Amino acid sequence: MALSAVTQLILEAKKKKELTFLQIAEAAGCSEVYCTAAIYGQQTLSAEQAEAIAKLLDLPEKAENELKTIPFRGVNFSMPPTDPTIYRLYEIVLVYGDTIKALIHEKFGDGIMSAIDFKMDLDKEENPHGDRVVITLNGKFLKYKTF
Repeated sequence: MALSAVTQLILEAKKKKELTFLQIAEAAGCSEVYCTAAIYGQQTLSAEQAEAIAKLLDLPEKAENELKTIPFRGVNFSMPPTDPTIYRLYEIVLVYGDTIKALIHEKFGDGIMSAIDFKMDLDKEENPHGDRVVITLNGKFLKYKTF
């Protein structure tokens, strides 16, 4: 995965200050997932949010400006992904993609789940047999328009 110089700078500052993504997101006033995506160059922050992060992490103006810039999304890794964590998410879509599509169509009709009008949460569920990763994808249903 190729990270921008600004993303690397932000991650170094995060590590130096011993902050979590959640703490940074709280300072910016946005969700942990959205803020982390912005740090990785995949979302845009408002001027106020970018300023709050820059102040918290003592970042230069260049980093603050990049957090406010509309990104080229989805360019951080190749397909198929080689990172094991990212590959497992890709594998879930390979195995369950047809099932997800069929169930969306059965429950909603002919359309798709938006990745724009969308939110995601990621939580840790403690379990005596091994902690669980809980990912909730919440996207608006978009019906295909006929013409």
